[in-house]
Amino acid sequence: FQFILEDTDAHREDHHCWAYPFQDGPTLGVLAAAVKAKRVLELGTALGYTACWFAHGSDIANVDTIEKDPEHLRLARANIAISGFTSRINVHSGLFTSVLPVLAPGYDIAFFDGYSPTLNDLNMLKIMLRPGGLLITANLGLDNETKPYIQDLCNSNRWLTSFMAEKGRTAVSVRR
Repeated sequence: FQFILEDTDAHREDHHCWAYPFQDGPTLGVLAAAVKAKRVLELGTALGYTACWFAHGSDIANVDTIEKDPEHLRLARANIAISGFTSRINVHSGLFTSVLPVLAPGYDIAFFDGYSPTLNDLNMLKIMLRPGGLLITANLGLDNETKPYIQDLCNSNRWLTSFMAEKGRTAVSVRR
């Protein structure tokens, strides 16, 4: 899916937006395969790079991904079609707070790759994940809004967490 990664970088330059793709797509695919994910939730689609990696990693996964930017939606849907995942990746249009309540809980993996996660985002994601589900959070430490999120991830009664990628700016957590 290197073409999507490169297209996203070029798009960001032209569109002057914040569509920064998570650089380690293969690791997301490996994690999806390792947990045999059937349902994956992604907050922040951009142009579809990571959604494709989740679908590629687990050939039984259905991915629900949420994006609010209309141009990103159009480009993501095109990239997902080119990659052959139209039947397994559903791109939802709207704000996280509007789309999440209409989705059924019980996801095996949730991935936050919006701008900067808040404690409200974490509370919504915890509801969407099944017990024992895997939460992957990117963009930690971008601003002060993430401090309460990080503190909650460190609550061992709620999460088992490792800050393991991007110099600690990405956490992988298991919902307890």
